[in-house]
Amino acid sequence: MTAFYLSKPYQPPRAPKNLPLNEPWALFGGISPHAFMDRYWHKKPLLVRGAIPAFALASQNHETLDSPISAAELYKLANQEQVESRLIQAKPWSFETGPFSNKTIPSTSKPNWTLLLQGMEAHHPDAARILSWFRFIPDARLDDLMISIAGIGGGVGPHFDSYDVFLIQMAGRRRWRVSEQKDLSLEPNLPLKILQNFQAEHDWVLEPGDMLYLPPHIAHDGIALDAGCQTWSVGFRSPSYKELLQEGLWRLAESLEDIPELEKKFADPRQKATTHAEQLPEELIAQIAVKLKQLKLDRVDRFLPGITAYLSEPKQQSYFDGPNKPLSPAKFTRHLASTRLMSSPQTRILSLGKTVFCNGENVSRGQANDVARAWQILSAEKSLLNPNLKGSSGGSLYEAYLAGWLVFEDEI
Repeated sequence: MTAFYLSKPYQPPRAPKNLPLNEPWALFGGISPHAFMDRYWHKKPLLVRGAIPAFALASQNHETLDSPISAAELYKLANQEQVESRLIQAKPWSFETGPFSNKTIPSTSKPNWTLLLQGMEAHHPDAARILSWFRFIPDARLDDLMISIAGIGGGVGPHFDSYDVFLIQMAGRRRWRVSEQKDLSLEPNLPLKILQNFQAEHDWVLEPGDMLYLPPHIAHDGIALDAGCQTWSVGFRSPSYKELLQEGLWRLAESLEDIPELEKKFADPRQKATTHAEQLPEELIAQIAVKLKQLKLDRVDRFLPGITAYLSEPKQQSYFDGPNKPLSPAKFTRHLASTRLMSSPQTRILSLGKTVFCNGENVSRGQANDVARAWQILSAEKSLLNPNLKGSSGGSLYEAYLAGWLVFEDEI
């Protein structure tokens, strides 16, 4: 991994393009990403002391590293409508959604509150760089990076999540109590999903630079021990099969609009007289079965484009703004020869083989070969520098630039 350099505040490095998946990483306590996935992913918790070595190195030099994002910056972000934020107070429990004015958010010196800010990778480059450390996990699984800042005693109560999460301590200390209990019943009549019978099996205090990985449905309770405690949570979603199949079927049904043959009416010249008129005709069943086979609708690969499109959709709160002074198609192509084109932090790009989906759209369909190849590079590397791209001037690449889905590096 890229070396960590001391800084105030801490400046997270971007992970290298080619991640060393078989080498030991400090982030996982000296084991490789391959070993982490085999032993822990979706299986059991992992506590890593000194996952970010820069914090321990600073401490050895009698220095203190601050979080990459200050409390003041987080408060400002919570003021913005396009940032999903929540304020949780304990004793008694209360829950509010943002945006918040600075006066609404308690000062860090006050106890028993937590401010949560979702999707921070779209709003701060340091959060986006943290996400790059985890790109050995499929992009389709990524949810977002959430930051919590809290006063002493702040937390969201004992609960469980339905997704995998890496909890990175960035400022102050947080006490985590963790349990693999099977009883996940919730307290009734509370504004938060708080476990009714939480019984801690592990009790850990995380210092800045430590990390805790938790798979889904592991009960946990995190309490801030210091004012301005910051925990950065990298979450990986686990959609239900119901959700995936519903979305895949819906998009598959939409795609049938493009098949003129299906406009033909059902005909049954071989229908016999029947004494069971209430039953669905056998002839209709037989013809539908033939159509399904002809259209290959009985095969999983017909569902996968719709599922990929769904998983590539941006988060609901995402906001895209095109360039103030958009380049012409010709200037866009020339600029691409010297300046790197990047995906917007809010953009999601996924691939299904050589087909690429961006923000829910199939952007490689009907495109020139060089444009389709450019999208494949963008999907894999999240950036593109191509001096030989010719078909881009009128293609989906340029349209995505106009929509703000893609931005040039010199405009970020």
